[in-house]
Amino acid sequence: MKFNEMGLEASVLQGLDAMNFKETTPVQEKAIPIILEGKDIIGCAQTGTGKTAAYILPILNQMAKTKQQDDHINAIIMAPTRELAQQIDMQFEGFSYFVSISTLAIYGGGDGATWTQQKQGLEMGANVIIATPGRLITHLNMYNIDLSHVCYFILDEADRMLDMGFYDDIMKIAKKLPQNKQTIMFSATMPPKIQQLAKSILKNPAEINIAISKANEAITQVAYICYETQKMGLIKELFNKPIKSKSIIFSSSKQKVKELARILKLMQFNVAAMHSDLEQNEREKVMLDFKNNKITILVATDIVARGIDIEDIGTVLNFDVPLDPEDYIHRIGRTARANAEGLAITFVSEKEQRKFYRIEKFLEKDIYKIPLPSILGESPTYNTSTLSQIHHNRTQRKNHYPKKKGKFLKSKRSKD
Repeated sequence: MKFNEMGLEASVLQGLDAMNFKETTPVQEKAIPIILEGKDIIGCAQTGTGKTAAYILPILNQMAKTKQQDDHINAIIMAPTRELAQQIDMQFEGFSYFVSISTLAIYGGGDGATWTQQKQGLEMGANVIIATPGRLITHLNMYNIDLSHVCYFILDEADRMLDMGFYDDIMKIAKKLPQNKQTIMFSATMPPKIQQLAKSILKNPAEINIAISKANEAITQVAYICYETQKMGLIKELFNKPIKSKSIIFSSSKQKVKELARILKLMQFNVAAMHSDLEQNEREKVMLDFKNNKITILVATDIVARGIDIEDIGTVLNFDVPLDPEDYIHRIGRTARANAEGLAITFVSEKEQRKFYRIEKFLEKDIYKIPLPSILGESPTYNTSTLSQIHHNRTQRKNHYPKKKGKFLKSKRSKD
C-alpha cells in the first residue's frame, strides 16, 4: 500500500516524499489506520519491520492537523536504551521536516549540561518527549512537569524495557498521564508479563501481529562448527579480504569485544568496540562514525542488539552463540533492513552446540554449516541426533514437575 493512499496530511506526505518513502511495510499498513482512528493498540513485530514509522507517522499526522502549543507536552515515547531514544528522535525530526513539531530526547549518561538541557526542555515544554524510563522518572520526581496535555503514550520495545526492570517506572509514568490518552505498545515478543502490562494500561486495544520472533527471510543464515580455540583464526580468515559493506560482530563479553577490536585494528580495518565501559559521549561518537562509514566494523556486546536503525549493515557475525533464540533474532535483525539482503554468520563451539540447536528448533530450520578452512584443522562433529535426545530429556524433566497454583508438586525422579 502506498503512503499517499492512507489519507495523511499534505505536510506529512511532503516529508515522506523528501525521504523517498513510497510504500508501507506490513506493520505500517496495519497499524497506521488503527492509530489514526484513535484506538489503543498492541503490536507484535520484530526489529527491522518499520514499526517506528508505524507509530510516528499517525501521531505526527494528528498533530499536523492543529497548531501545537509550544509549551505543551503532547506525546511521550518510551524506549529501553539511550541509543533507541536517539534513533527515534532522529526519525521524528526527519518525518516532521514540514511540520512545526518540537522533540526532546531524555536519557541518562550525559554530563551536567545534558541534565540541565533536559530539565529546561521538560519545564518549558516540547511537543514530543522520547525518553528512557529511569531518566524520565528521575526528572518527574525532582521537578513539577506538566503532563496534563499528553494525548499519546507510546512504549517501543516494551519486552526489552521489562527485561531491564522498568515495569514499576512505566506504571508510575502511566499514572501521571491523563486518562483519555491514546496508548500504543510495540513489542518484539509477547510473553505473559507484556500481556499483564497491556491489561494494566491499554483500553480495549486492537492487536496486530507481524512475523512474531522469526528471522527476516532476506537474511542468509550460516554457521561454522569449531573449537573455541579456532574462533580467532576463523575471524582472521573471514576478514582477510576487502569488505563491501558494514559489519557487526557480537560477543557475549566485554573482554572478547576488546580483544576482537584490537586484532582487527592490527589487520588495518576501520573498527571500533561498543560496550558498557564506554562513556555516553564515546558511545555516541562510535555510532555516528559507524553510520557515516568512518567505521566499517563494529564489535559489540548485546548493548546494540536492538534499537539501532542503520540500513546498510551487510553482515552480522555472532562470535559467541547468544543465550536464547530471542537474542539471536535481535542480533541478526541488524542486517537485511529496508528491503535489503543480509548475511548472518555464527561460530558454534563444542560447548555452545546445545544452545545453537535450540535456536534451530525455535526457527524450525537447519542452518547451513560451512566447512572450516583447511588451514584451521579439523572441526568438532555437530551431532543432531545426540542434541535432539538431550533436548528431549530436558523437556521431559521439566514436564515431570508440573506446576499447580504457583507451587511445585513433588514426585520421585525416574532415571533417564
